[in-house]
Amino acid sequence: MSDLRELYQEVILDHSKKPRNFRKIEDASRTTVGYNPLCGDKMTLYLKMEDGVVVDASFEGSGCAISTASASMMTGIVKGKSESELETLFTHFHDMVTTDPELEPDLEGLGKLAVFAGVREFPARVKCASLAWHTLVAALKGENEPVSTE
Repeated sequence: MSDLRELYQEVILDHSKKPRNFRKIEDASRTTVGYNPLCGDKMTLYLKMEDGVVVDASFEGSGCAISTASASMMTGIVKGKSESELETLFTHFHDMVTTDPELEPDLEGLGKLAVFAGVREFPARVKCASLAWHTLVAALKGENEPVSTE
């Protein structure tokens, strides 16, 4: 698990310093705002959808390293996936970060997102890691109201 912890730290730092997909999509099909009052993370998620599939995804905002890294990785992974695939991915990701640290998390199907398994050791940071994902679910449902982790 120490190898995963080191990888977790490296990936979080890399994506927080150089976030991928950090831009506004001018012709986004769906735009949703997310907010984590506990940490002060704020983000706007942009999705461009065609026939129920995400063809482009990006975000803007400010937040802690975990929140930024999670949004950066998520916006890359969601491209090319259908809404139903993303609902399943959200469930797997959320289950992984909320699993009791004493139990082995289910990492199947998560690929590079498995590095966020380390977040479960820090319960206060789970909302930082999951903010982008809750915002994604709201965007997929077409909700325009801001999403809060509280």
